[in-house]
Amino acid sequence: MKSMVIGGIILIVALMTGTYFMAGDSFQLGEDYINDLTMLAGFAIIGITVFVALKYVNQIKNDTAGGELAEERWDGIGEYKNPIPTGWGLMFIATMIWQLWYFYSGYPTNQFSQIGQYNEETLEYQAKFESKWSNISEQDLVGMGGSVFLVQCAPCHGVDGEGINGKAHNFRDRIAADQVADVINRGSAAIGPNPAGNLGYAMGMMPDKNGLFNTNTGAMISDAEIATVSKYVASGMKGAGADIFAGACASCHGVDGKGMGGMAPNLVEYDDTLVLNVLKHGKKGNIGAMPNFEGRLTETQDKAVAAYLRSLGE
Repeated sequence: MKSMVIGGIILIVALMTGTYFMAGDSFQLGEDYINDLTMLAGFAIIGITVFVALKYVNQIKNDTAGGELAEERWDGIGEYKNPIPTGWGLMFIATMIWQLWYFYSGYPTNQFSQIGQYNEETLEYQAKFESKWSNISEQDLVGMGGSVFLVQCAPCHGVDGEGINGKAHNFRDRIAADQVADVINRGSAAIGPNPAGNLGYAMGMMPDKNGLFNTNTGAMISDAEIATVSKYVASGMKGAGADIFAGACASCHGVDGKGMGGMAPNLVEYDDTLVLNVLKHGKKGNIGAMPNFEGRLTETQDKAVAAYLRSLGE
């Protein structure tokens, strides 16, 4: 037993020395008590682990089982009704107490956190930003929207907003006929918080073409009618297709296509409500999915993007 104790002490010293050399630069006694406690806890774990291991190795070598056997036995093999080791029980209770302390009072819950500091500074900056631009002019709004677009939107829509050779929505042409047709064929296609497709409008989700009827004919809208009304919407509500729009679309979007005061999407221009809803919920298009920007832009930046998109169409 004496040789085991000596060997254990040597092992403990070696492990503690190795730990100090690996992480000792964090151990500045008195400067950061969290790091101090962490290092001391590491030393304690090393000591306890080694001595517990030696204790049980010694028991395996020298102790013999004894006591009252439990009634449940199989093939003459049973368990003794021995109480749990006192030290084990005390350590278990101490662990539960430490757990409660750690969760409700200990580090990192109520201590310094770089992430917490970053979040606080971000919220403070956003509050200052919103206060500074609370009465922003239309010219400054467009300028801000251009900066946001260049960083957040240009990777897909291009720096000029033309959609990178048709691979994403072209904002300079307002909307293309094939994009209108895609929405009519598939219905609303929001992602994120509203996977069913509701972009947040009171009218709810727009159905696909199998749920759209032309009240003028009493039949479901046909592919030919979809092609015609798509060109009509893409042309700024001009040309052939006004009768189809009145029969199949005006009940939600209004006769003028402006969405009846925010009840449905505005098909005439990129108004604030349309842009904000798409930024909030994301949108599936005919070439892929646009992610939602919920929490990534401030309210002023959302409105700035809408103003900038309208300026591109102009």
